[in-house]
Amino acid sequence: MYLLGIDIGTSACKAALFSEDGQAVTQSSKSYPTFHPQNGWVEQNPDDWWKAVCQAIKEILADRRINPKDILGVGVDGQSWSAIPLSKDGKVLRNTPIWMDTRAQDICENLKIIFGEDTFFQLSGNPLQSTYSLPKVLWYREHLPELYCQTDKILQSNSYIVYKMTGAVTQDISQGYGYQCFDMRKGLWDFNLCKELNLRKELLPEIVTCDEIVGHITKEASQQTGLPIGIPVVAGGLDSACGALGAGVIANGETQEQGGQAGGMSICTEDYHADKQLILSYHVTANKWLLQGGTVGGGGVLKWFEEQFCYEERQKSLKNKHSSFEEMTQLAEKIEPGSGGVVFLPYMAGERSPIWNPKAKGVYYGLDFSKTKAHMIRASMEGVAFSLKHNLDVAEKSGVEVKCLRAMGGSANSWLWTQIKSDITNKPIDVPNSDTATTLGAAMLAGVAIGLYKDYTDAVAKTVNVRRKHVPNEVNRAVYEQNYDMYLGIYKQLKEMMK
Repeated sequence: MYLLGIDIGTSACKAALFSEDGQAVTQSSKSYPTFHPQNGWVEQNPDDWWKAVCQAIKEILADRRINPKDILGVGVDGQSWSAIPLSKDGKVLRNTPIWMDTRAQDICENLKIIFGEDTFFQLSGNPLQSTYSLPKVLWYREHLPELYCQTDKILQSNSYIVYKMTGAVTQDISQGYGYQCFDMRKGLWDFNLCKELNLRKELLPEIVTCDEIVGHITKEASQQTGLPIGIPVVAGGLDSACGALGAGVIANGETQEQGGQAGGMSICTEDYHADKQLILSYHVTANKWLLQGGTVGGGGVLKWFEEQFCYEERQKSLKNKHSSFEEMTQLAEKIEPGSGGVVFLPYMAGERSPIWNPKAKGVYYGLDFSKTKAHMIRASMEGVAFSLKHNLDVAEKSGVEVKCLRAMGGSANSWLWTQIKSDITNKPIDVPNSDTATTLGAAMLAGVAIGLYKDYTDAVAKTVNVRRKHVPNEVNRAVYEQNYDMYLGIYKQLKEMMK
């Protein structure tokens, strides 16, 4: 018997089929394009997501070991802060801005003047920033009034895939944090604030828990994916929250370290705990929150560096039959901690928490004729780790205790990068099944919904196994503390220039 987990990531859709014990029996990944039509605009086509989902599922079902009738349930997670305009007849009216899109910055500044920044923070537990869903919807209203009038509902990434599978229009509770008209304490829309914002409340779907079965695979979805008609589908949730679940983060103080395209952390908390520099959402387990730090720089930093500067490493990887990232890591391993004084700011598409600056820029500081590509690769890894530490420092100063991190995402496969993060944050890091944590979390939602697991404690106990542990190297602390101070100081000095 199997559970199917689907992840709508920034660069690709991943689908994985899991056995009851959390083992990935088979999986597939299909990429899709990202569009940058103007400065600050970052878009994707939700129908590209659906095509990728269908292709990935068909590839999984082509495995002769799999009997599709043995799939008991489907869970879907997705990237945050989409704003998919859906017509009454179920058509996507335009590409959706994704979480990196900052086109609504002026709208945010005007709303802060009119309503006061605290109005939004006190209700939603989150600052009003252009990357969130609400400003994007209001941008539609101001700049695309005809589209705004034609829109029946606004969907999130996972809810659109769920809609394509079941016909159900929903909004899961973990993705509610994309709206500053969402009451983070109650888990409900605040329609009074919607009225003050002149936001049509009809655009907001009914909020459901992430593990609620909202529908079943329809005949049309069956024809497009190959899945049998009638398989139950849950509402699903936020990718980082599903990743936290898949990494075993369900108890107070447990913390997920995000190592996907983007970076960051998610701290599980039993009590409402908001901070203006961070991000607060419901956990997919619904009865807890996640205090999060979300950064632009993650695994995507090395992906960009590889594409731009590592032709030689790509050629070596073909010869040696492993990835170009392994070649890059071997170079970085030859460089001492601290990268010879090279410090990298990983603000490659502005930056989210804790600085919230859409105009922030990536910077390599400390280059001279003695520095090599290897120095820059290691500095890139260290810079991403500094952004993680920055978020953790803010969280701990606000009163949240973090004892140990659980790493997930592709970056967690790198022993070196994970050790760098442990050394820089001065936290031990456990690594469970990092590559499949997010899809596993989505599948676990379905497993709890259908009764395969008694509860989330039972689900984690049966599926999550730590395969590697890292502890901080005290010898490296002094050099990393010095570089971290430089990291903070460089941004402080360049902040005004970045405008």
